[in-house]
Amino acid sequence: MSHANAPLSELGRLRLARCIVDDGWPVARAAERFQVARTTATRWAERYRVEGSAGMRDRSSRPHYSPRRTPPPVVRKIVHHRTKKRLGPVQLAPLVGVAPSTVHRVLVRCHLNRLSWLDRATGNPVRYEYPTPGGLVHVDVKKLGNVPAGGGWRALGNTSGRRNTRADRSSGRLDRHSHPTHGYAFIHSALDDHSRLTYSEIHNDESRDTAAAFWLRATAWFADHGITVERVLTDNGGCYRSFAWRDAVAATGTRHLRTRPYRPQTNGKIERFHRTLINEWAYARLYTSEQTRRAALPAWLHRYNHHRPHTALGGSSPISRCPNVSGQNT
Repeated sequence: MSHANAPLSELGRLRLARCIVDDGWPVARAAERFQVARTTATRWAERYRVEGSAGMRDRSSRPHYSPRRTPPPVVRKIVHHRTKKRLGPVQLAPLVGVAPSTVHRVLVRCHLNRLSWLDRATGNPVRYEYPTPGGLVHVDVKKLGNVPAGGGWRALGNTSGRRNTRADRSSGRLDRHSHPTHGYAFIHSALDDHSRLTYSEIHNDESRDTAAAFWLRATAWFADHGITVERVLTDNGGCYRSFAWRDAVAATGTRHLRTRPYRPQTNGKIERFHRTLINEWAYARLYTSEQTRRAALPAWLHRYNHHRPHTALGGSSPISRCPNVSGQNT
């Protein structure tokens, strides 16, 4: 891919080569006309003579042969000892005869660099996915500080952010030092395990009544997308241990599952969604007010569900895995 300052695009290369090969221009004249070096003009002209227009495309910079690449038998040995003995790079290095840094690169490439990703009993990577939409829905709440008028410290830095925080007194609340406080935004989210389709709402609390009402709306939203929710997985937060939540789950005919205490990995898909939410929406740009940030969430969610490619889905969007959606019937 051409960089921002490249004088030649694919079309520019083709024009340069045709001037030299087809029109008979001297190399020096063509190089001066297109503002490139004579060696560059010669290279594109020779490639045009051999490959034609197809030779003007960018080529991969990856070498055809890497003689110093870790041999496949060594890679297999590293993976074997990692899954069976759960050893780190320093311990694995003398067993396989390579440097610890090489072992670490192999583990990263094979997605085995974190022991928490391996099952303790079998040594196999801990990954699961329900076979159909609605088989399991992950629910959780993400707490974010509200944005003061003018923007917060994450976008502007500590000095300007602190100045805006103390200047904005629209909340009417003060802390014990008489500084204004702005409260928090609680993003309630429900994510389908199979498709990664997600429904989110922003509220001012994470109370039992708010969580219960959110769940009723979430199941209705999933039903509109052809998904019948069978199970819901939450952590052990107070709102999910309340009678209001129990009644809401019972009203939707859903089985409630809970994660083990202090084991957020069990609910890892929605934890990963929260990280994406922060990076691509909450802190992606400067918001001059909390209202502006909240107004941007629906558009971002639409992109997440309908257009954003997901690595776990083979580059497809979540909506592609949903049945009985208009224009998406399977």
